[in-house]
Amino acid sequence: MEKVTGSDGVEVRVNLPKEKIGKINEICDAFNNDPGELINVLHEIQHTFGYIPAEVQDVVAHNLHLPVAQVYGVVTFYTFFSMIPKGEHPVSVCTGTACYVRGAERVLEEFRKELGVEVGETTSDGKFSINCLRCVGACGLAPVVLVGEKVYGRVSPDGVKAIIAEYKK
Repeated sequence: MEKVTGSDGVEVRVNLPKEKIGKINEICDAFNNDPGELINVLHEIQHTFGYIPAEVQDVVAHNLHLPVAQVYGVVTFYTFFSMIPKGEHPVSVCTGTACYVRGAERVLEEFRKELGVEVGETTSDGKFSINCLRCVGACGLAPVVLVGEKVYGRVSPDGVKAIIAEYKK
């Protein structure tokens, strides 16, 4: 448990290692601890740590002089942010209208079956996690799957094993 003291002199205790607190402080400082930069700060933290657990939200709220509930509200409102660790290769299946009509649900089911996890979960080896997206703006390629930032179009349930195999190497 570490103590964090804000520019207002208020001290709080957080259950994070010093190095992690230092990195969070560095990110907040890069945005001048401006409460109006909350989403940008959270994006950078998500990029750095892969997810934004409650303890990290506490430090962000403290640095930006915001209520923790406000930070939590932003993290839980936007689907880009995650409070749980994602896999090394996050799989995102688009379930927007065009993708859904063209079989995204069957593709999603095949990923769940092949990886042995449900939506929102990560495989026990930490390699893969599965999530759904609403629309990635590639409706002409429906159904669409993203693995990390790589886009796969016109994915069928039969193509799922090949996609997974690319990342098991």
